[in-house]
Amino acid sequence: MAECLKLKKSNCKNCYKCIRHCPVKSIRFSGNQANIVGSECILCGHCFVVCPQNAKQIADATEQVKVLLQSGAPVYASIAPSFIANYDGVGIEGMRRALMALGFAGVEETAIGATIVKREYERLLREEQRDILITSCCHSVNLLIQKYFPRELVYLADVLSPMQAHCADIKRRFPQAKTVFIGPCVAKKDEAEQSDGLVDAVMTFEELTQWLKAENIALEAGVDHIEESRARFFPTTGGILKTLTEQRSDYTYMALDGVENCIAALRDIEEGRLHRCFIEMSACVGSCIGGPVMEKYHKSPVRDYMAVNAYAGKEDFDVAQPDDLSLRKRMPYLDRGMRMPSQEEIQAALRQMGKTRPEDELNCGSCGYNTCREKAIAICQGKADVSMCLPFLKNRAENFSDNIINNTPNAILVLNEDLEVQQINKAALKIMNIPRESDVMGEQVIRILDPKIFMDVRDSQRSIRDQHVYLAEYGRYVEQSVLYDREYHVLLCIMRDVTEEETERRKKESISSQTIEIADKVVDKQMRIVQEIASLLGETAAETKIALTKLKESIADE
Repeated sequence: MAECLKLKKSNCKNCYKCIRHCPVKSIRFSGNQANIVGSECILCGHCFVVCPQNAKQIADATEQVKVLLQSGAPVYASIAPSFIANYDGVGIEGMRRALMALGFAGVEETAIGATIVKREYERLLREEQRDILITSCCHSVNLLIQKYFPRELVYLADVLSPMQAHCADIKRRFPQAKTVFIGPCVAKKDEAEQSDGLVDAVMTFEELTQWLKAENIALEAGVDHIEESRARFFPTTGGILKTLTEQRSDYTYMALDGVENCIAALRDIEEGRLHRCFIEMSACVGSCIGGPVMEKYHKSPVRDYMAVNAYAGKEDFDVAQPDDLSLRKRMPYLDRGMRMPSQEEIQAALRQMGKTRPEDELNCGSCGYNTCREKAIAICQGKADVSMCLPFLKNRAENFSDNIINNTPNAILVLNEDLEVQQINKAALKIMNIPRESDVMGEQVIRILDPKIFMDVRDSQRSIRDQHVYLAEYGRYVEQSVLYDREYHVLLCIMRDVTEEETERRKKESISSQTIEIADKVVDKQMRIVQEIASLLGETAAETKIALTKLKESIADE
């Protein structure tokens, strides 16, 4: 099963969009990559559709089909009735000509098999008096019940899908034939592998289109109409109900699409709330015309439904009904192999995420899980990581940055482009003698500081670093840097209080000045004495003057 959907590891960006859209959370994150858990996956294809990086890819069967065509055996294509919505204006005859140009021996509509299947549903309700009957056409719904609702397996119709029934019919008519199903579904690739040789290969519409393009084969427009084609309604929501020839008055007939709606109904059945019901279930919203591999990659539910509605007839295909035993399909329980962790383990995982109280369990959904508890279970099962919790990461980052900002000795001030205070730390409050942070938050910076430097930096978008400033109103000297953040459009002011250093420097300057003044007086006095002695002795005082002048200069340099 895991081979049907693959992952391009290099493309995964850990956006968690796939897990958010996966209805059964069958995604494991490890090594910063999303991995599909095959034992849990129901192959609905939602992860393939929503992945913004195209990191999910469907296994391509084109080469496998080419090998079948080269084998010498006649290869017949069974094409899903949703083709009319995928290929605008192209009917079955246009599809037949194009596919036979590729080498197929014949091309038929899967809707022929749908006719066989709906007749068997009618027989089950008529002859076996089943309380609840859930259709078995959608393989993703079958997997959902087999893996997650095993007690409801008794209500799942043990009948081949239209794909299987049609391929079996082809092989009855052409015993040597190989069969290839072509449609909009990922799950059919897995269903083919479980079909005991009824279906030899499955291609998507996209694979077919690429193959036709590579062979330069154009699809011919032209829609053919035949009344014996009522089963063409099958790919629409409620399409199976529309094809039923008879509906019993003592049964409720309903159609559900979307995995979430199917899960809700299955829970109602599990709790005994539903009885005497025939339930058509489709995993895709809109049924098969909303399939994950409808090639056009757009949601056109109304237009696509109208295309199917216009193409379908009012009578059944003329096909022989096989023996009911040949239409039986075994639907075993499929163990997912995941152990449910104990309450102690779940609580430990919640504590890892910082969820110690019920009010901490914020259901933000950023990790993709519906609840924090569900995420904790996934952590215990090795499917998720603590780091996937956005509030946890946000709180950790904020606590880390708050610890740094509030414990640094430097004053930090953050302003927006309107020069309003957005953040201020304890050191800044102390420098500016501000009692509380709330006193200035959101206020104009002019209330506490000269705004000129901030205006200059904002207007020029050039940072100013290590500017020596005296804050006269606070009696403080600071080394100030004002930085402009172009990405977030904020100004960051960092101030280092250098008041003590400045005071000490000025004290040293005062002492040096006093020393120089005293030295000047000593020099003058000594010069007078020397000159008097020199005049008496008749000697010059030049050398003495030079020596004393050098002494003065050396003191001044200090």
